Amino acid sequence: MSLLHNFCLLASYNQRMNATLYQLASALSADEWFQHRGAFFGSVAGTLNHLLVADLIWLNRYQQLANPPRVLQQLSNFPAPAALDQMLYPDFNQLYESRQQLDSLLLTLCAELDEQHLQQVLPYTNMKGELMQKRFSSLLQHLFNHQTHHRGQLTTLFSQMGIEVGVTDLLMLIDNEPADAAL
Repeated sequence: MSLLHNFCLLASYNQRMNATLYQLASALSADEWFQHRGAFFGSVAGTLNHLLVADLIWLNRYQQLANPPRVLQQLSNFPAPAALDQMLYPDFNQLYESRQQLDSLLLTLCAELDEQHLQQVLPYTNMKGELMQKRFSSLLQHLFNHQTHHRGQLTTLFSQMGIEVGVTDLLMLIDNEPADAAL
């Protein structure tokens, strides 16, 4: 599997898992939605909001690529967060709508990438004001890994509330290969 194909798989997984978690969150009361539960960003609302914020921060940084993918122009339709815990949308429906739009953007981004993009070294300034230079493919991997990390926290929060999350493994999206493919 090529690295480009792998990123498309991760974008699909990202979209699927976010949809699952938002569907579960839609049944929460306002108190359950905002209740501090000891997660890094407190509540279900805070954690889902943080995921959107972090994705926006990274995607905005990706615009600094030489010949950035065209889909990144759509970022002008989103707020530009200044802090990792900035509450962009306290309203569930607005947050979910933005999440769906961003997940679609991520799918398109991965489809527009090429090997030249992946090999670029991207200079950016982190949230502490430090200048960093890292390979874009590693930064894109980080975006998806970060999503998985915090979705793991969300599945724990839902489990603690007695809400069944279902299968969360990436394996559910990996195609089965014919028996002779291993040869």
